[in-house]
Amino acid sequence: MTVSDQTTDNAVLFSSLNLHPKLEQAIRDLNFERCTPIQGQTLPHTLQGADLIGQAQTGTGKTAAFLITILQRLVSNPILTEERFSSEPRALVVAPTRELALQIEKDACALAKHLKLNIISVIGGTQLDRQRRKLRDEAVDLLIATPGRLLDHLTSADIYLDQVEVLVLDEADRMLDMGFIPDVKRIVRATPRERQTLLFSATFSEDIKNLARRWTEEPVEVMLAVDHLPAKTVDQRVYMVESSAKRKLLVNLLKDSETRRVIVFCNRRDETRSLSEALNRHSIKNELISGELPQQKRLKTLERFRRGDFRVLVATDVAGRGLHIDGVTHVVNYNLPDDPEDYVHRIGRTGRAGATGVSISFACEDDSFLIPELEKYLGHELALIHPDDDLLQ
Repeated sequence: MTVSDQTTDNAVLFSSLNLHPKLEQAIRDLNFERCTPIQGQTLPHTLQGADLIGQAQTGTGKTAAFLITILQRLVSNPILTEERFSSEPRALVVAPTRELALQIEKDACALAKHLKLNIISVIGGTQLDRQRRKLRDEAVDLLIATPGRLLDHLTSADIYLDQVEVLVLDEADRMLDMGFIPDVKRIVRATPRERQTLLFSATFSEDIKNLARRWTEEPVEVMLAVDHLPAKTVDQRVYMVESSAKRKLLVNLLKDSETRRVIVFCNRRDETRSLSEALNRHSIKNELISGELPQQKRLKTLERFRRGDFRVLVATDVAGRGLHIDGVTHVVNYNLPDDPEDYVHRIGRTGRAGATGVSISFACEDDSFLIPELEKYLGHELALIHPDDDLLQ
């Protein structure tokens, strides 16, 4: 069964889904009333136990769709504590990156705030022994994991997946790109054949389609049209500027009072460092995150950015996917990314959930040749701006 955009019911209410009262209360606490298209199309099927193959990008509400499915199943079919063993989760979500896994955990805890469920994440870059003790000492209802660290725990028998009732594979295309599919295959083999499987991917190559068919049974297929963030959601601007003038242009743009919370993306780690230092010299409070920083420092930096301790975050693409921070007003591409899809994920950090945002990209002599390919991918021309002299002084 395939469902497409044309059959989307945008008026589906969460109150019509016959959810557990405490789960419904958490949804109301989050001020969710109407389902997004991906939620409205998937939940009527997945709440009945159907497998799912879903095409949806970040920012569409897919995380809440699979979390509501999981939490409803767990709370509707409780297992007595004395009948459970530690290290045996009932539901498993596998995500490609640490940031995405932690965001899923945060969303899960918000939805499960009135439910007595134990939600644990295991990701790389954090203390293995601490995770091991937690897994061995507590009965886990929902486990959220990145592939490598989950395999570490499987190999050392810290965790068993033979009791998994619901398996979610999120951003399958990203896991393929990052070389995780062999690890994911091992993880899937460790779960029961009789399980509910939900697979989400922004794009569906033949490889992903073949894996989806192998891992699901008579799935419902929900295919949302790829959303390239139309201008009504994100105002996309491209400044044509020489590379030597980019830093001055950025400083002047950040002086605008409208730039209240900004993420500046660079292509390289060394550039994030030098740019962050330059902004500090101009009294623009900022911090940076990149793959070279320890995971705990990255998490603390992101949390401080969420709290508003500083207004400018300088980042590599480690923050481009799966990062949900409310109130980001501007995204700046200090360098144009080589892959148009990365551009879409970057600017998706603003203009979320119906809010408006601004995307500013710098195109110089080194990367302006990427613009035609980017415009072709987006399906529209970009507004090219030649900055006034006062912005370059």
